[in-house]
Amino acid sequence: MTVTLEQPASTRTRDPKELLNAVAPHITELTINVFDSGLSLWDREMALLLRDHTMVRNMAERILGNAVMYTIGCIEHPDVHLGVGKLVDVGVHQLILDTPVWWGICRLYNGGAYKHHAPFIERRRDGLCLRTADFMKSIGFDVDDELWAIDGTDCSPCDNKVPDSH
Repeated sequence: MTVTLEQPASTRTRDPKELLNAVAPHITELTINVFDSGLSLWDREMALLLRDHTMVRNMAERILGNAVMYTIGCIEHPDVHLGVGKLVDVGVHQLILDTPVWWGICRLYNGGAYKHHAPFIERRRDGLCLRTADFMKSIGFDVDDELWAIDGTDCSPCDNKVPDSH
């Protein structure tokens, strides 16, 4: 009798740092502002987060990493309604506010189309953050469960009815 064991499919976790740094060649506006420091895009966004928010580097890395995951997830799956909590949203806003980088993200990952940010005023309290974290895992991201659980029932979703919004 022969027994054949199936090998588990090899899955590669998607690295948010690599995804963000890959945007560099797609930045065409204000390149001196973005690149004059000699920092990678990851390190630039980290420096801006640490400049503008009171947090230690480890927390900033966790927030930025999950923000990149969320952003890419929203771009790749516009038909899936996703939402982010207050803490990870700090990182999402960092990406959006650095507009040359945001445009580069849109060029590389969204086919050049601008990805709008259209938040609702009222927060949802239906567990969307936890469902979003689960969805991010299903598309190959190693989410920080603790960050998503903090705001698990208090999401700040954007309008999925607006064309190309997250």
